[in-house]
Amino acid sequence: MTDVPERMPLTRDFFDRPVVDVAPDLLGRTLLRNTPEGPITLRLTEVEAYDGETDPGSHAYRGRTARNAAMFGPPGHAYVYFIYGMWFSLNVVCGPEGKASGVLLRAGEILTGAPLAAGRRPKARSTNELAKGPARLATALDIDRTLDSTDLCHGGAAPLSLLHGEPPAPDRVRNGPRTGVGGDGADHPWRYWIADDPTVSPYRRHIPRNRRRATTAT
Repeated sequence: MTDVPERMPLTRDFFDRPVVDVAPDLLGRTLLRNTPEGPITLRLTEVEAYDGETDPGSHAYRGRTARNAAMFGPPGHAYVYFIYGMWFSLNVVCGPEGKASGVLLRAGEILTGAPLAAGRRPKARSTNELAKGPARLATALDIDRTLDSTDLCHGGAAPLSLLHGEPPAPDRVRNGPRTGVGGDGADHPWRYWIADDPTVSPYRRHIPRNRRRATTAT
């Protein structure tokens, strides 16, 4: 295992904290994905926090299910879910164990392995768009439900790891409402991003499904 500080995996204690503390601290960290074709690394530039059974926007708001079981810990593991029958999204589980919470990894900058990522995202118009949004990030890094519950603290040849990376200066961190979240959780200011980074996805308010259909029809 490397002894270069930036390449060391984050420890379990890093994730065993309140989710709104972990989320902004994930910015600038390096996500390492070891695929059969080779490794891909990504610098995290945008994330969102979800606080389990106290948070109406969380998958765990109504309790534990087969789908969200990974959210209940241990901390430092992956929670991967399938959405809209089309896309996967990657989340990082936070502690303490038994209390569901997680951080959605929304966007990042591909550092190495860009040709591999581009091969999975052929419609991306630039390298900045390869992982610009949670579904794009998961697609570019070949992430699916087989990685659900993966331990992210191992590093090395593990399929998926989070490394120390290089966090941004505090004055470059921004926060605001989460993207696409409706109801009572709509205005939680738990989306965090690096200011002026070109890989950050645009903010979109939640649009109810019936209204979305009407807009599309016109």
